[in-house]
Amino acid sequence: LAVTAGAEVVGAEWQNRRHVDPNWYLGKGKAEELVQAKGETGFTLLVADDELKPNQQKAFEELLKVKVLDRSGLILDIFAQHAQTHEGRLQVELAQLEYQLPRLTRLWTHLSRTGGGIGTRGPGETQLETDRRVIRDKIRKLKERVEVVRRQRETTARSRDRRLVPTVAIVGYTNAGKSSMLNALVGAEAAKVEDQLFATLDPTSRAVKLGDGQSAIVTDTVGFIH
Repeated sequence: LAVTAGAEVVGAEWQNRRHVDPNWYLGKGKAEELVQAKGETGFTLLVADDELKPNQQKAFEELLKVKVLDRSGLILDIFAQHAQTHEGRLQVELAQLEYQLPRLTRLWTHLSRTGGGIGTRGPGETQLETDRRVIRDKIRKLKERVEVVRRQRETTARSRDRRLVPTVAIVGYTNAGKSSMLNALVGAEAAKVEDQLFATLDPTSRAVKLGDGQSAIVTDTVGFIH
């Protein structure tokens, strides 16, 4: 996933634990080993192959002074690179905003100081609540736009049903060969084929001639994050 997103992987660390540390995800000692690894490799991004809570992500960023992503954040970044259609871009933007909302506090730590003096109290929290309202409003509007696109798709599907056009969906995990199969059925480069995870994000539909002279609509599809 990291390579697909355009990163150069310079190292990896892992740890066997009975339970995830609520503050550091890894143990505190293991987290401090990452500081040494940063000095040796100079890495500028830390990726966790799991889901991090916002406070765990913040703890790593403060310790290492680098950007930190978990698995979902990395996949969303790949989705953002590959989404081409209007619907795809809407769904990716919606997923990114819903991912970022609970992590918003870490963006405003420089404004949430509690020290004395005029102008040093409160503005961070005020700005934070303002940003939360802006993001929630944008999420609501995006959901409305996604719903409009969904209804349009349903209308198109009903039209095909009335014309008795068979529809076949090729469904499988990323990089399983769905686009290659679609291209083989169509006999042309209908879908982009790359040996990468999530290289094809947007569904691609093409008409295919069947052996009995009939036609079918074949769709190369992949699931979105909801």
